[in-house]
Amino acid sequence: MFYYISGELVLKTDSFAVIDAGGVGYRLFASTKTLEALGDAGGFAKLYTYSNFKASSDTFDMYGFATMEELNLFEMIIGVSRVGAKTAIALLSNISPSKFALCVVTNDYKYIASKTPGLGAKGAERIVLELKDKFRDADLGDVTADDAIEVYHGGTSELEEAVNALVVLGYSPAEAKRALGNEKGSVEELVKIGLKNLMKG
Repeated sequence: MFYYISGELVLKTDSFAVIDAGGVGYRLFASTKTLEALGDAGGFAKLYTYSNFKASSDTFDMYGFATMEELNLFEMIIGVSRVGAKTAIALLSNISPSKFALCVVTNDYKYIASKTPGLGAKGAERIVLELKDKFRDADLGDVTADDAIEVYHGGTSELEEAVNALVVLGYSPAEAKRALGNEKGSVEELVKIGLKNLMKG
């Protein structure tokens, strides 16, 4: 219905913003990341929008997004069966797009569940299963070593987890194993060592 709404930011709370556009105050629910990006009341604001109409309860809510990337992710998430708009906003408030993509491609539904109030493990697993194909060729170039360490815990030892984290960052298993050798330490320490060795070539 609306592609975006722009105007004066009249009010900002911890869950929504009100933008005055042409004398009409539009309330847009948003993630904490979008709300933080808006700045202070009184300034100019522009949000891409999603209109959510529920005929069963006769309610009409609007959701706002600072970027098209966030809006696209939101639409993908609510496209998953039994996942609503409020749950999607909660997810986007606590997980960055790059971390979310990383969780999907590595099947880490537990991280999604732990960071999304009200979702639960079954809902998070459903999100991963239903979105996996859409993220098959996802560009994870902006995933940092810290992201990989925090999200990915798929190994049975510190060394194996560090190897897997380096693979998520784009290195081949052989390169990761060669860079780590028989080093010992925490996953964080091993990833840093591996990255340092890989940078040396």
